[in-house]
Amino acid sequence: MKDIQNERDTRNIDIDKVGIKGLKYPIVLLDKAHKKQHTVATINMYVNLPKEFRATHMSRFIEILNSFHREIAISNIGKILREMKERLNARSAHLELEFPYFIEKKAPISLEKGLVEYQCQFIGNLKEKVILYMGVKIPGLTVCPCSKELTSVGAHNQRAILKVLVRFKGFLWLEDLIELIENSTSSPVYSLLKREDEKFVVENAFKNPRFVEDVVRNVALKLENNPLITWYSIECESFESIHNHNAYAYLEKKEKEKYKEEWKGI
Repeated sequence: MKDIQNERDTRNIDIDKVGIKGLKYPIVLLDKAHKKQHTVATINMYVNLPKEFRATHMSRFIEILNSFHREIAISNIGKILREMKERLNARSAHLELEFPYFIEKKAPISLEKGLVEYQCQFIGNLKEKVILYMGVKIPGLTVCPCSKELTSVGAHNQRAILKVLVRFKGFLWLEDLIELIENSTSSPVYSLLKREDEKFVVENAFKNPRFVEDVVRNVALKLENNPLITWYSIECESFESIHNHNAYAYLEKKEKEKYKEEWKGI
């Protein structure tokens, strides 16, 4: 049959990324406490398309995923990227996985256990070398320092989302990254709280009022002190309870040349 994708294109325009987006796919990840965790990822896969080709071969992206039999983890992202680049005759390959990851967490006083969901990411890029990013999205609680200072009866508080994306060397557990930064808001959140836990969480949060600016700076200090982290971006969005808008802060580490080498965890 005639291969339309391989027709020569005469418009003389390269395309940076072509591929598939929003694919739901079951994967198995390394779990620090339980060895493996099954989850479902939303996957984006792209390669570049040179100006002489009309289109890419979409089915090959799925074939590459299938060849790894759902065993998609940090350790084989480099292999997947290289196979994408080779099978699709591309100069660059890009892979994004976003997935829910569950960690068992104890309530602070009763020690009752519950599962907390964290939205996580792996992002891999390959041109001459593999560049890998790990991302986590962590829910938290923020208490406004300004409103606490203004009143003797309380302060407004709200849910907040902390998003962190890092580059690293060696091997880094998702659990370790989450644990490192989770207490940077006024208080972490839990899936199961008894009355004594709720009392503790509220009182502890009010002892630690924090702006979104405080949160991103707290996280930056922790990441700077971790020898595995070579680059990071941090953002915090607070879903304000007394305003008709959200509060937001973002900061990014300036990347040094010495940290641009290929990721060595593959």
